[in-house]
Amino acid sequence: MESEKKNLPQVCGIVLEEMTELTLIEVSRACAVHAECIVELVDEGVITPFGREPHHWRFSGIHMRRAGVALRLQRDLGVNLAGAALALQLLDEVNALRARLKVLGSRH
Repeated sequence: MESEKKNLPQVCGIVLEEMTELTLIEVSRACAVHAECIVELVDEGVITPFGREPHHWRFSGIHMRRAGVALRLQRDLGVNLAGAALALQLLDEVNALRARLKVLGSRH
């Protein structure tokens, strides 16, 4: 099991797993940002945690990956939060199109 975790992707210094359930505080600590920064990502729609209120929110590995990308776009490229959200949306669309092309390509 430990050897399998070595092959998993890492974001913000933690190993990503599909079913990871992290709290708001854990996510903010792992990403080295204030909790308010993660709340802003949620407010902008970059990530959508499980739960209704911040103290009940739970985040998965996918949330961590998206948060990490958005934070790097802001930090490294100076992209504002709305721009980071748009970039992530476009990346999602590119990935969906690639998946469709892969499926269509395997039919021929």
